[in-house]
Amino acid sequence: MLYLLYALLDAWLIRPPEAGRVAWLREADYAHRGLHGADGVPENSPAAFARAIAEGLGIECDVQRTSDGQAVVFHDFELDRLTGESGDVIDHSAAQLGRIVLSGTSDGIPTLQRLLQQVGGRVPLLIEVKSRKGLRVAPLCLAVRRVLEGYRGPVAVMSFDPRVSRWFATHSHHVVHGLVVSERDKSRFLRALRTRMTLWVARPEFVAWDVRDLPSKLAAKQRKRGLPLLTWTVRDDRLRQRAERYADAPIAEGEGIA
Repeated sequence: MLYLLYALLDAWLIRPPEAGRVAWLREADYAHRGLHGADGVPENSPAAFARAIAEGLGIECDVQRTSDGQAVVFHDFELDRLTGESGDVIDHSAAQLGRIVLSGTSDGIPTLQRLLQQVGGRVPLLIEVKSRKGLRVAPLCLAVRRVLEGYRGPVAVMSFDPRVSRWFATHSHHVVHGLVVSERDKSRFLRALRTRMTLWVARPEFVAWDVRDLPSKLAAKQRKRGLPLLTWTVRDDRLRQRAERYADAPIAEGEGIA
């Protein structure tokens, strides 16, 4: 009875996307935060993105909001790990962040607009929208939508936060939107229930699943229903083989990149 209820809720709340709209998601390998690490090239940097483009790899990147309401490409909420500065990203303007040098390079922290100009539609792009407790998602979603207006290349947004995918489903449906999923550190029962509830809230058109959780019956079910299944972070050959067996496309770095 519970299985039937889940199936009915899945069919009602998670509508499979049009096949042609999301087919491109399955056709690339994605460099996690760009092709970084080699020769000290930092993650989410213009240099890392240039290397990915040169290799014909798709790009996965992270964005968060600045104090002046722009979308900037940076993973951590704090500056300390990746720059010589300290403090929260959201407390700085985009111009200020552009002057903060990423460690190991002469590049400043790029805006999403700069990244789109650099990519220019040559490779597919996955934008992970960062969120945290107590932070409203709508302002960042709006900032991302504004920058994407007029962009012609293959691009999708995704987030661990189901509110992000739901926001784009409601307010900007022309942008392909997905949910990032990890089932780690949860009991078996809570894992299944909480992940399903998150999917129902998000109403995604694709999912990006933690490769450590594959194979997953829930992931396989969504894939069978027509949602592309991406997987992260593929860091070695063992995980790459798992990704090739159970998912449509890897988000990879280091030895996980073919």
